[in-house]
Amino acid sequence: MGSCSVVEVDDDEYAKLIRRMNPPRVVIDNDACDNATVIRVDSIKKHGILLEVIQVLTDLDLIITKAYISSDGSWFMDVFNVTDRNGNKVRDKEIISCIQNSLGSDAFFFPRIGNSVDIVPSKEHTFIEMTGTDRPGLLSEICAVLANRNCSVAKAELWTHNTRVAAVVHVTEESTGAAVEDPERLSTIKELLCNVLRGDNDSRMGRMTVSKDRTHTERRLHQMMFGDRDYESTVVGAGDDKPRPQVAVMDCAEKDYSVVILRSRDRPKLLFDTVCTLTDMQYVVFHGTVDTRDDEAYQEYYIRHVDGCPINSEAERQRVIKCLEAAIERRTTEGLELVLRTEDRPGLLSDVTRVFRENGLTIRRAEISTQGGKASDTFYLSEMSGKPVEAKTIDSICRQLGEMVVRVKQSPLLAPKPPEVAGATSFLFGNLLKASLQSFRLVGSHS
Repeated sequence: MGSCSVVEVDDDEYAKLIRRMNPPRVVIDNDACDNATVIRVDSIKKHGILLEVIQVLTDLDLIITKAYISSDGSWFMDVFNVTDRNGNKVRDKEIISCIQNSLGSDAFFFPRIGNSVDIVPSKEHTFIEMTGTDRPGLLSEICAVLANRNCSVAKAELWTHNTRVAAVVHVTEESTGAAVEDPERLSTIKELLCNVLRGDNDSRMGRMTVSKDRTHTERRLHQMMFGDRDYESTVVGAGDDKPRPQVAVMDCAEKDYSVVILRSRDRPKLLFDTVCTLTDMQYVVFHGTVDTRDDEAYQEYYIRHVDGCPINSEAERQRVIKCLEAAIERRTTEGLELVLRTEDRPGLLSDVTRVFRENGLTIRRAEISTQGGKASDTFYLSEMSGKPVEAKTIDSICRQLGEMVVRVKQSPLLAPKPPEVAGATSFLFGNLLKASLQSFRLVGSHS
């Protein structure tokens, strides 16, 4: 008798086969809506895909004004209304091509390294990640340590929240512009920076890691803050009258989902920040809607944990609420926004941050970059008490920094709007499932 053999197919290989049979489809439509470009993405579903799509759009500096999300079963369907930073439709052919090539490629939808951040080796920079207790003058001290060790800061981003600080710094050799390679020297830098981060009376020690792998900086900052538990307490003090995000988590028992509703002031990258946090907390968004108008953002998500269960305890509910509040607040832009442009030179960042410290200012957030010998830095500053910066202090800073100051903007603390989350349940699951992609287009075209 003849024999037959059974060929076992690996689950990962089967998933790849299904994806190749159903390639992703991206449609970019400038006619469906009067005031935004409509982007539709359809594909086989995988965990984290929603965040990856949003990450592509936000990295291109696009603003998401509306979104419709649906991913029940094995299929993922998203619709985004987007504009550029000036509120115009996206007509730049290079950006449109980048969206199509990024979201429509097979490589985009296949698993990457783990399911956390994208990691790409770099020969140009050494990446330093730091977390610790925030205090006035901290960035100045960090920059002084690096300058004294003949390291140049090529790029950096720093966030602060609830007395905690996280920073990702790209450093190079001052003399050669290459990555810092010497293990003994890196060990010394790490020891010095940990001492700076630790401070005098910090019960939570500072942490620092050194890597030559390139990560998505903003996602990494969220993960670092989350790992440092910045969400655990809210600091009470000056500026308490600023508007707080409103977050509610409810049950949708008949569909076995948990419903998350968020209302907050709108700002760029808000959607990225909330979806990033849900993804890194191991929740899956099955359905969702996002709507922004009059500087206010409304987000509604139907989620389960990756194990398939909804939120099933009050402790878990409160943790989700606190983590989402923290995700929205980390990228705050309240206070003084100061933009600098100048020729780069050794010790520049150390000198600039020392000026802030000597004028009694603390850095709430910073975005630092150098390219082609030019430094381009943005700082968000406040008085050490947390209050907005006084006019005389702004004048002093501008005199000391001179022509490198290209923009100064004071963002006033706005009075909070009455919370309306509790009344938002009328926009819940029944209406959401009745909506279709076509009806979303009609809503978008008349908004």
